[in-house]
Amino acid sequence: MSELPLPLPPVDPHLRLKARGAASQPGPRFEPYAREWAHDGWDIPEEERLLRTEVTIERPRSVITRNQSPDLGFDRSINPYRGCEHGCIYCFARPSHAWLGLSPGLDFETRIIARPEAPTVLARELRRKGYRVAPIGIGTNTDPYQPVEAKIGVMRGLLEVLENFGHPLTITTRGAGILRDLDILSRMAARNLVHVGVSVTTLDADLARRMEPRAPAPQTRIRMIRDLARAGVPVRVMASPMIPGLTDHELEAILTEARRAGARAAAFIPLRLPLEVAALFEDWLRRVLPDRADRVLHAVAALRGGRLNDPRFGSRMTGEGVEADLLAQRYRVSCRRLGLDRPLPRLDCAAFRVPPEAGDQLSLF
Repeated sequence: MSELPLPLPPVDPHLRLKARGAASQPGPRFEPYAREWAHDGWDIPEEERLLRTEVTIERPRSVITRNQSPDLGFDRSINPYRGCEHGCIYCFARPSHAWLGLSPGLDFETRIIARPEAPTVLARELRRKGYRVAPIGIGTNTDPYQPVEAKIGVMRGLLEVLENFGHPLTITTRGAGILRDLDILSRMAARNLVHVGVSVTTLDADLARRMEPRAPAPQTRIRMIRDLARAGVPVRVMASPMIPGLTDHELEAILTEARRAGARAAAFIPLRLPLEVAALFEDWLRRVLPDRADRVLHAVAALRGGRLNDPRFGSRMTGEGVEADLLAQRYRVSCRRLGLDRPLPRLDCAAFRVPPEAGDQLSLF
């Protein structure tokens, strides 16, 4: 059903994959040549090699990315990392690795680009005279609390800058590393400067392990909601993506568990499979859940006008048709019943202040 041929090109058979979502390495769509593994004809045994995560450093000239999408509730965002080691097979951000000349398959989850100088660059951008304040979204593409954050701490640095400037932000994550930053987040929440969205796709630990191999288990994410809520941080549960035929039957249970843990609001998006993600997701289904693959793919297409993806503004985040309407209705009824249909407190943009730098002349007034 995908636009790309199946099966996808295999990787080196001597490469051992451990806790990875993808099992192939389709070439970047902008590259003129495709690469495939081929036996060289020599009968010399090769040792098996474990595919490990590689982290490279990028020194950005700017970090605030602007967008004008009518489907998004923010106009600016920051990505501390490119690629994501969580390895979620359905991740809509996978195609972004093609802009780097890397594969949206295994490269996306094993070749991570970190931006440790992002906090310094952010402070410089916020000091510009023409800057106008609006909430910044972090985690809107790749997760800011993926495993590498524990060592590099880019997100911690960004939070320190944003707190110092009194700048509002929203965070979307499924990474338990966010609990490390409860001190900053609780202080910012007391000033109406932060909202956090925690992504919970399924409550089935076994399915989550196979579908999101290096992300925290579902019950860990529920605990994240509880700990954030207890610290006074407004939390939204992100029941996204909802995968028809695979996880959509859990929608009400996810919302209920999140509400018990302290979530104040909710959001959901039906699965969308842009560009290379469609083939990667189909390949994963046929490898991991072959008995359910056709049913899931047909259910996804039923929400997208007969295709696995509909990129049009206005429908890509919601789907269309009877099945999409029924899923949205179930979501609305559950949110109303649980009290999750209320907006989170409005973020305060008036608190923004440019802090003085060493050597600045202080104001007399």
